[in-house]
Amino acid sequence: MLFQLYSSSAAMQLLGWILVFAGLILFNEIGRRTKIGGMIVFVIIPVILTVYFIAIQAGAFGGLSNPTRAYMNGWFHYFKLYAADIGCVGFMMIKYKWGLGKKEWFKWWPWFIVSANIMIANVSDLESAFAARGITGDFSGAWWASNEGVFIYGGWWNILNFIAGMINIFCMTGCVKLLTSNDKNKSDMLWPDMTIWFILAYDVWNFEYTYLNLPTHSWYCGVALLLAPTFANAFWNKGAWIQNRANTLAIWCMWAQVVPLFQLKGRFAAALPRIYGGATEAGITTMDLYEKAIAIFNAGDGKTVAANEAMAQMGITADPTAQGVVAIAAVVINVVCIMVIIKRSIKAGRNPYSNNVFEGTRDFEEAMARAEK
Repeated sequence: MLFQLYSSSAAMQLLGWILVFAGLILFNEIGRRTKIGGMIVFVIIPVILTVYFIAIQAGAFGGLSNPTRAYMNGWFHYFKLYAADIGCVGFMMIKYKWGLGKKEWFKWWPWFIVSANIMIANVSDLESAFAARGITGDFSGAWWASNEGVFIYGGWWNILNFIAGMINIFCMTGCVKLLTSNDKNKSDMLWPDMTIWFILAYDVWNFEYTYLNLPTHSWYCGVALLLAPTFANAFWNKGAWIQNRANTLAIWCMWAQVVPLFQLKGRFAAALPRIYGGATEAGITTMDLYEKAIAIFNAGDGKTVAANEAMAQMGITADPTAQGVVAIAAVVINVVCIMVIIKRSIKAGRNPYSNNVFEGTRDFEEAMARAEK
């Protein structure tokens, strides 16, 4: 069991998950289907939010007490939001052939933006692993408190997931073979060679990243957020997974930045992962963990034994079993994926990054059937 879904709040946590999943799919459809929808969701709304964020910093809309300022003021949250949104705008430029989107070299943009986001996550995994090592002297596991108000249990599983993430970058093939869908509105940027092989390898790795480094958020950003684009790709939007992934990530980041208490406090507070052993039975909530973790971080003790002492005082015993199992799975799946790529590229005698590798597979051919001729 990855999450502690057996408390009196379980029904509302499941309802919250369904609402997030459905909301991400809905807004992704609004953003992808028309130029107007894309401009509203990925240009106009982010511009309005930027003005809002600046106003908050200047003291408006509650200033320091505004939920965005109080709970989501770290650089990482803003960076993730704008990085995801810039990716979405770049994808729109490619599919509609706007400006740089007409240039052949700009087709490397999706590979670059995805690789950059994977590397940011990889750095976070290393930070977690070495934060734990700084406390225990090895990678056996230790709690530390991050600047996002999260108790993280770092250890060898982070090292394995870092390896999986590095391999995952090289599992993106056919990087410049991007196409536009052949429907009336040219709704999608298609990456036909990004088939189920990469999607599965990415999803397992990225879920583990959130489970390890954003554990109190992973019920939503590690499960609902990852499944939404994969679901769309599987049933009606074949070949456009990366576009769906960028869109839903940007949408989620905007929502989480403006309404952070949705996942932290109240009826829809995120289900706690298994790593927080005994927390749910003791009545400890996501918000309780946030307040304690951010206090330790603000005191300058985030990467000291203070975090471990605080968890012990709350009666929480680390249970990293799921962390270790998923980390091993992430490495295995990514190794299998890269081996398949190597085998197919050698057989075809092609560079796998400037050429397609998965021609002839069902996913590839279904994506190509949707492409402009």
